[in-house]
Amino acid sequence: MSLACVEQFGEGSFRRMEARETTFQKLIQGDNQFQIPLYQRTYSWKRHDHERLWADLTEQVAALAQPSQAEPMDGDEPVRHFLGSVVLAPRPPLPDTVQRWVVIDGQQRLTSLMLLACALRDHVRAFDSSKADLIHRRYLVNEEDYTGLDAYRLLPTQADRPAYLACVDQAPSAGGEDSIGRAYRFFRTALAEHDPDGDWDAVRYIDQALRHRLSLVTITAGPRDNVYRIFESLNNTGVPLTQADLLRNYLFMHLPRLGEEVYEKLWLPMQTELGPDRLVTLAWLDLVLQGDTRAKVGEVYQSQQRRLAAIAASAGEKGLREDVDRLRRLGSVLLRLIEPDREPDQALREALNRLAEWGGEVHYPLALHILDRVNREIATPEEAVRALSYVESFLVRRMVCYVRTNNLNRVLAAAPSELEQDRPLHEAVHRYLSGPRRYWPSDAQLREAARSQPFYWHGKSGQRAYVLRCLEESYEGAEPVDFSRAWATIEHVMPQTPTDDWLGVLAEDADGDSTAEELHETLVHTLGNLTLTGENTRLSNHPYERKQQIFDNSALRMNREIAGTERWGRAEILARADRLADRAVALWPAPLAADFAETDERTEWIVLRQILAGLPAGTWTTYGDLSAVIGMHPRPLGNYLGTRRGVPNAHRVLTASGAPAPDFSWPDGRTETQRQVLEREGVVFREVTADPAQRMRPAALAELAGMELPADSWASASDDGLPAEDRPANFRRQLRKNHPSIAEGLLSVLAHWENAGGRLSYGAAAETSCSPLLKQGLGLQGSIWPVAIYPESGRVEVVFEYLSRRDPFTRPELLKEFLERVNAIPDVDLVVSTEELHRRRPSFAIEALSGPGLTQFQEILEWFRRQSTQGR
Repeated sequence: MSLACVEQFGEGSFRRMEARETTFQKLIQGDNQFQIPLYQRTYSWKRHDHERLWADLTEQVAALAQPSQAEPMDGDEPVRHFLGSVVLAPRPPLPDTVQRWVVIDGQQRLTSLMLLACALRDHVRAFDSSKADLIHRRYLVNEEDYTGLDAYRLLPTQADRPAYLACVDQAPSAGGEDSIGRAYRFFRTALAEHDPDGDWDAVRYIDQALRHRLSLVTITAGPRDNVYRIFESLNNTGVPLTQADLLRNYLFMHLPRLGEEVYEKLWLPMQTELGPDRLVTLAWLDLVLQGDTRAKVGEVYQSQQRRLAAIAASAGEKGLREDVDRLRRLGSVLLRLIEPDREPDQALREALNRLAEWGGEVHYPLALHILDRVNREIATPEEAVRALSYVESFLVRRMVCYVRTNNLNRVLAAAPSELEQDRPLHEAVHRYLSGPRRYWPSDAQLREAARSQPFYWHGKSGQRAYVLRCLEESYEGAEPVDFSRAWATIEHVMPQTPTDDWLGVLAEDADGDSTAEELHETLVHTLGNLTLTGENTRLSNHPYERKQQIFDNSALRMNREIAGTERWGRAEILARADRLADRAVALWPAPLAADFAETDERTEWIVLRQILAGLPAGTWTTYGDLSAVIGMHPRPLGNYLGTRRGVPNAHRVLTASGAPAPDFSWPDGRTETQRQVLEREGVVFREVTADPAQRMRPAALAELAGMELPADSWASASDDGLPAEDRPANFRRQLRKNHPSIAEGLLSVLAHWENAGGRLSYGAAAETSCSPLLKQGLGLQGSIWPVAIYPESGRVEVVFEYLSRRDPFTRPELLKEFLERVNAIPDVDLVVSTEELHRRRPSFAIEALSGPGLTQFQEILEWFRRQSTQGR
C-alpha cells in the first residue's frame, strides 16, 4: 500500500513524503542500514514498553498457532498488528556501500525489534546453531561481504552503539545495566519463560510473527527535506487526548439531536463520579463482559468505537442513549467493587473488602460480572459472597504455590462469557475456576508449598502480609489485633543471616544430604518460618531464646504459639508450616478437582531459567542464593545446571565462597574454564574468588524473576546492633569499596543534604543503609525520608509504601509525581501502577546515581524537602 503524504511544517521543512505499509522483514531486507542521528535521544524504552511489545507479539503467536493459520508465503498473509510509523530519509549512496537511511522517527521501535531478534537468536543457539545463524543473517546483518560498520542493519547513536553492537556480536559484555542491555535481558527472560525446554517448535511462531505479523508504516522524506526540522515538528506536539476524551468525542458526534440531554443526564454524572481513569477501566470491562476477552485497556477507544458505530447504524440515537444509560448503571456497580464501603449488603461488602485488600485489578472482570448479576437480581447476595470466596481462594492459593501469572488475566477475563448459565452463580464460578488448565492448587499442593516454597518472595508485599494477617485472624482471639492501625511487617523467626548459634541448631538437624547452611537456605523463606510483628528491630537476628521472650509478649496469637516451642529448627519450622496449611485449607476453599499439570517442567526450573537469562553481564550468583529464591535444595539445583543443555548463563553460578565449582563442566564440551569466561564478561577475581560486589544476592535475583521485593529485602542482614557511632563510617566504607565510581559524588550530595538542615539516618545491620531524613516531630514516627541506600546490595529503595502514610504524601497525586521524577533519572524504570504506589517499595541500581543521574537525584531531594516542609 502506498500513499501520498502531504504535510507543511514551515518554511524550509518538507512538502511531500511517501507513506507505505510494510512488515518488519520487508523494511530491513536488502543491503540497508538504518542510522540514528546524533540529535535524537538515546534508547529510552522501559520495561512497560518492552512488555507491551512482547504482549503484541505473543498475541500474534497465538493466532499463528491456530490450525487455520499457515506460515505466510512471500508475505501474502495480511499483517495483524500495527506497531506505528517509521520516518526515514535516504542518504546519498556511496560506491560499494549499503543504502543508508536516517531514522527521523521510530528509532525506539526499530531498536527494540532488533534487540528482540538478538535475544531470539541467542535463545535458539542453545539448541540449534544453524537456525540461530539464520536469524542472525535475517534480521541483524547485511548478508553481502560488508566489513566494519556497513555490516550492521541498524546503527544507533554513538552513546548506545557499544552496548547495541555487543548484543549483535554476542560479546561478553552483552546485556549490561544500561537501557540497551536491560531490553535485551528482558527479551531473553521472556523467551526463557515462553520456551523453558529449548524447542524450536515452541519459538518458530515468534520468528514468523516478527517477520510477517507486525505492521509498520514507513514514511520516506525527499532528498531536499530538512530532516532536523521534520524531527523537531514530529516531537513538538501538545498534550494528547486521552482515550476517555476520544470516546466521548466519538459518541457525541453521533448524537446531533440527543447529545445535550445524554451529556447532562447520563454522561456527565458518570464521568464526574468515575473520573477519566476509571471511565477507561469501565469501558474496558464493558468490552470484556460482552465477550471481547482479548480487549486491552490501551486499545479501548478503537474497540468501543466499532461497537458504538454498529449501534448507531442499527438503532440510531435512541440506541446510543440506551447504551450510555446501561454503561452508567454498570459504572455504579464498578464503584462498589472499587470502593466496597458503597455496598449496602454487609456480607457482600466484607467479601469485596477482602479482594480490595488483596489488591490489583485482575479480578475485576469476574467480580464485576458477579456484582452485576446481583444488581440485576439474577443472583442473590449470598450466592455472590460464595462466588467471590472462590475468586479469592483461586488468587491466594496460586500465589502461595507460586503458579505463574501469565495466564491469569486471560482466565479471569474469559470467565463472564464462559460461566454455565443454567447453574447457580457460585456453583458456576466454582466449576469454571476448577476447570482444566486454570491451575487452582489442591489441598495437597497447598500443604506441600507451605513446607517447601519460599513464600517470602511470592506475590506482592501486601498480598504476603494479607495471607499472614488472615492466618492470624483465624485464631479468633478474644481481643483481635486491629491491623488497620497496627504497623506490622513480615519477620523471619530464624533470621536471613544466621549467627553461629542458629547454625548450631541447624547442625543438629543436618544429615548426610544437607549441611546447616543448606538447610538454612531451603527453610528461611518458607511460610513456617515467617510471622508478623511490629518488633523487627528488637527481634533482629538474636538467638531464639531472646526472640521467645519478645514473641511471648506479642498481641498476635501466632507469635505466642511460636514462643511456646522450646527450640526453632527444621522440625519446628515444618510443623508450623503444617499447622498454618491446615488453617489455610479451612480459610480458602479448594477446587472441585485438581488439574495442576501446568507444564512438563517444574515451576522451580522455569523460574530458575528466567532468573539466569536476566543476569547482567559482569555479575555472578551462588547456588545458595538461587535456592533461597526458587525454594529448591542447592544440590538438585546444581545437578540440573550441570546436566541440562541450553540453560542460559549457567556458568555465572558459583559456590558460596565465590569460587568456581570443582566439578564444573560445559555441556557443549568446550575447554576454556568457567573463570576465563567470567573474566571476559567483566567479573573480577581476587585470588580464587569472584568480587563480592558483583554478586547478585537473593533480592536482586527475585527482582529478575519479576517478584515484588519485601520491604527489608536489600539488607544483607537483620539489625545486629552495630553501634550508632560506627554506622556513618561503615556506610562510607562499604560505598567506596563496592561502588568507587559513584561514591564520592553521592557522599557529596548527602553532605549537602545535611548542610541544608537535613539528617542522615543509618541502619544498624551488617550492610549499613543510609536514608536522607527530615524531622517533623519527636522520634522516628515524626520523621520522613524518601529513599534508603544500600551500599553492598547496590540498590536505592524508594519508600512509597511508607510515605503514603505521611503528610503531605498521603495525596496520591504527589506520590505519582515523585514516581515520575525518579523515573526521569537515566537508566531508572520503576514499573508501579498509580493504584499500587501506596503498597510498594521498589528499588533501582545505585549505579544510576552517576553523571546526570546524580544531578537529578539531588534535585529530587530538594523537591522532596520543599514538599515536606511547606506550611511548617
